[in-house]
Amino acid sequence: MTSLVLEPTPTALWQALVSDAEAAANRRLDETLESYLVLTLMRFTQRPELVSSVMALEFLDGARQTGAQQHDKLRDVGDKCLLVSGLFPQNAKRRLVSIGYFVNLGRSAYQQLHDKIHGFYGRLAADFVPMMDVLHAMRELNRRSAQIDLLDAFELWEETGSQHAMERINNSTSCGQAVRRDLIDGGTTRH
Repeated sequence: MTSLVLEPTPTALWQALVSDAEAAANRRLDETLESYLVLTLMRFTQRPELVSSVMALEFLDGARQTGAQQHDKLRDVGDKCLLVSGLFPQNAKRRLVSIGYFVNLGRSAYQQLHDKIHGFYGRLAADFVPMMDVLHAMRELNRRSAQIDLLDAFELWEETGSQHAMERINNSTSCGQAVRRDLIDGGTTRH
């Protein structure tokens, strides 16, 4: 039986959920990244179109814009890709693309913003995978949410180095242990 979590504000509720997910993922985001993730979750809570967006087209549209419009569109693409790759990885499968596709597109959107205006977006690009790992753990806090399947976990680990994906592999198969040994030994054999 799960316990009922009561927090005084939606922000406090998201903050508590992110903290629980960080612990479950064995990942610690710094305060700035954690705050950005909480604000992103709050911003997209009431936007169901998130999962139906064609993000590659939005990325191209954002890249063609200038000024504040470009900033907003590219930031939205990065944020949506983060949420889809972390909270809704099954949507990638339905679209016949890998979760890594959304990771790469989101990183590219944040990196393009960093290249234009510098600042914080370079950190979002660099720490995209750890934030995604926290979101994966958040999904799994709800026992009814399925983990990503092993094939997707392996593909995600191979494409992005996701620690959460590697843990999923290690916890499920002897192949995961072989992959781990291979990494420790510095080998390049794929399993």
